[in-house]
Amino acid sequence: MEKKIKSQMSIMMGITLSLCLSFIGTFSSGNFTPVEFLKSFLESLAISLVIGCFVPMKLLEDKACEKAGITGKPFACRALESLISDLIYTPIITICMVTINFVKIPAAHRPPYILMLGKSMLISLVVAYLLIFLVGDPFMKLILKKNGVGEPPEGRK
Repeated sequence: MEKKIKSQMSIMMGITLSLCLSFIGTFSSGNFTPVEFLKSFLESLAISLVIGCFVPMKLLEDKACEKAGITGKPFACRALESLISDLIYTPIITICMVTINFVKIPAAHRPPYILMLGKSMLISLVVAYLLIFLVGDPFMKLILKKNGVGEPPEGRK
C-alpha cells in the first residue's frame, strides 16, 4: 500500500510540476504554441517520472526534518520537504529541458547557454517551490482518502 501511495504521489506531483513548468518555459521563451507546450510537457513528465521512480523522496524528507528537529512542526517540516523536493527535481528537469531546447535553436540564433539556463533555473526553482509547498499536502490527503487511509501524522505528508 505504501509503495502504491508513493507512486500515485509521484505521478500527481510530476504531472502538476510538468504542466506548470512547461507552460512557464514555453511561454517565457517567446515561442509558445500548443504543440511546443505539449512536447515540453511530455518531455518534462518523462523526466520527473524517472526521478520519482529512483529517488526515495519521503525517506529523504523525513530524515531532513528529523535532523533539523522539526518533525512535529507541520509548517516548518512542509517548508523543508518542499525545498528538498524542489532542489532534487527542478535542477534536473530544468537542465534537461533547457539543453533539449538549446540544441533545437539554430546556431546563428542561439543565446548563450548559461543565460538560458540561469533564467530558466531561477524562475523554475521559485515556481516549483511554491507549487510543491501549496499542492503537496492536499495531494497527499486526496491520495490517502482515495486509498482508504486516514490523514498523515501531524507534521508529515
